[in-house]
Amino acid sequence: MSEQQIMVPGAVGVAIKCKDGVVLGNDRRATWGYTVTNKSTQKVFKITEYIGLAAYGLIGDFQILVRILRAQANLYELETGERISTKSMGKMVSNYLYSRKMAPLYTNLVIAGMDKDGPILYTLDALGSLMEDDYGTAGTGMLLSIGILEADYKKDITVAQGEKLVEKAIRNSIKRDAMTGNGIDLLTITAEGSKEKFFEIKEMGE
Repeated sequence: MSEQQIMVPGAVGVAIKCKDGVVLGNDRRATWGYTVTNKSTQKVFKITEYIGLAAYGLIGDFQILVRILRAQANLYELETGERISTKSMGKMVSNYLYSRKMAPLYTNLVIAGMDKDGPILYTLDALGSLMEDDYGTAGTGMLLSIGILEADYKKDITVAQGEKLVEKAIRNSIKRDAMTGNGIDLLTITAEGSKEKFFEIKEMGE
């Protein structure tokens, strides 16, 4: 009996930590092998008003994970009377993914948010490895976007500058990665809350 082949759709999830918040972004293309199956797939999610997530992997896997995290964040707030921190959310995701290591979710994540003591960002693999950093990427466009971040990122960057940098990193990846494209979702989070933007991309007859 032949093993079933798992085809993981592409993505170019990018997130950066700024001095006054965080910025997350991703493309909108969904693929199955060499076929574009959808051109409006959401891969950036607002978990709470102050925590966001950029995802890569099987769409159903990260969609169910987002539902679980939103429910857990609501339960935490009901039980404690306080909003959950990005640090606590990161540990929660890490523990959940590790608990499924024998049947893992096919997803890599970047979680970023604005806590009471400032912005914080984590990258996670499918087994829940939790790594704090100033910026993170996930997906088939990762190698193309990370070079832009390495060259242009500065620790004192503002969210206004951060939005332009994340957009630039994703646009450059889309130009060379056939598995990503069709649009860019941006999620910006500051101490005042979150805001979302969308940029449509039409290139090469898309």
